[in-house]
Amino acid sequence: MLFNSYIFILFFLPVCLIGYFGLNHFDLRWGQMFIAAMSLWFYGYFHIGYLLLIVVSMAGNYLIYSIMGHTSAAKIRDISLIAGIVFDMGLLFYFKYFNFFMDNMNVLFRTDYTSKEILLPLGISFFTFQQISFIVDAYKGEVTDCGLLYYVSFVTYFPQLIAGPIVSHDELIPQFMDKEKKSLDWHHLSEGIYLFALGLAKKVLVADTFGNASNWGFANIGSLDTTNALLSMLAYTIQLYFDFSGYCDMAIGLGKMMNIDLPLNFNSPYKALTITEFWKRWHITLTRFFTKYVYIPLGGNRKGRIRTYVNTMAVFLLSGLWHGAAWTFVLWGALHGIFMVVTRIWQGSFERLHPALNWLLTFSFVNVTWVLFRAETARDALRFLNRIAQLRFGEIDTNITGCFHLPEFQVLLDLTGIQTVYPHLLLGLAFAVVLWMLLGTKNAYERMLALRPTMVNGMTTVLLLVWCIFSLTGVSIFLYFNF
Repeated sequence: MLFNSYIFILFFLPVCLIGYFGLNHFDLRWGQMFIAAMSLWFYGYFHIGYLLLIVVSMAGNYLIYSIMGHTSAAKIRDISLIAGIVFDMGLLFYFKYFNFFMDNMNVLFRTDYTSKEILLPLGISFFTFQQISFIVDAYKGEVTDCGLLYYVSFVTYFPQLIAGPIVSHDELIPQFMDKEKKSLDWHHLSEGIYLFALGLAKKVLVADTFGNASNWGFANIGSLDTTNALLSMLAYTIQLYFDFSGYCDMAIGLGKMMNIDLPLNFNSPYKALTITEFWKRWHITLTRFFTKYVYIPLGGNRKGRIRTYVNTMAVFLLSGLWHGAAWTFVLWGALHGIFMVVTRIWQGSFERLHPALNWLLTFSFVNVTWVLFRAETARDALRFLNRIAQLRFGEIDTNITGCFHLPEFQVLLDLTGIQTVYPHLLLGLAFAVVLWMLLGTKNAYERMLALRPTMVNGMTTVLLLVWCIFSLTGVSIFLYFNF
């Protein structure tokens, strides 16, 4: 079930809120059971087979946790931890990486193993990492007594189940247990609806519009000149930002409606002046996971400069592979790791640069590497970048321009005839407004924190919700659902 769908907005969400707060008045456990059941329905709605996988995954991890909780023997706890990680990574490997592994084995050893028809379960990377963090923290003695109901709720909580944020047990489970959070709070509800509306607008009105332009560009690499390649690349940069940012806003907004505070996962990353700052702002909880469970255990920056660089590269290679079973993602991660290492080595030189130049270097690097993220193959990515490097500028293709001729504005364009005189007007306005939003305004989370119950805020929320609901006919999946 998608956040940006009629069934979610007009049926699932109202039933969820009414049922949750209504049942809490009778018995808090009923309310928690209801939200867990709704979360399982939310996940199973995509494909009924997903339910079996996530139930098996939760059962295995909770069994590991229970074994560790009932023994103080170090050897048994060590074996349990290893078994839990192997179990989780085994499921993730089979469903996400098995065919990728076999394809590469075929190339390397000239074998002919046939790929299996394996359906990639949505969100498997997210709920797998979340459960790994749980059993590792349990092994360290950081998890207090956690009943099965609260564990199921922790893993399946629908606002963050499919695409994060990756939450830790201490961020979510205590909130589920807090009796003070079980009653409807009108202020939190208004904050949540406001943030959900902003996130929905990001996805439906911005990300999907720019996505149409980037899709055309990456599907027609051979016909691109420098102008249209640059526009397609920038369109994808904008699409990915607003798609993921929109999901994060909606997730936090949905949590707010139920008095649950989810961690910030996205904090205006395109404002970053360095690649280090970028990764403190983009997918914050994934960076936190790799830092806590990979980078620090490997030694972090405590064992000399060379070891620090090696650990940094390891984290980014894993981050690339986490995003997708393809060499394009591995190469994307490697390039980010290399730039992080270069930034560390010549930190003083970067600090002496003008902030505007630092921003331009970082933003340009992120744009170029997103091409690898988007392209089907590394060869396609190189072909695309070659189109830019040729410096062969030309007219903007009408296929890109047409993506911004939204039906909402067509009547006005026809009446004024402005489209004939300025055919690229809407495209230019769209890019200008969006770049201003990215770089010159507060993000949605900052706006929510400063939210006041005014007529303007109320009308803005209603307008965005109505506009988005009427624009849901071309529903598209969130990009991070693929990871």
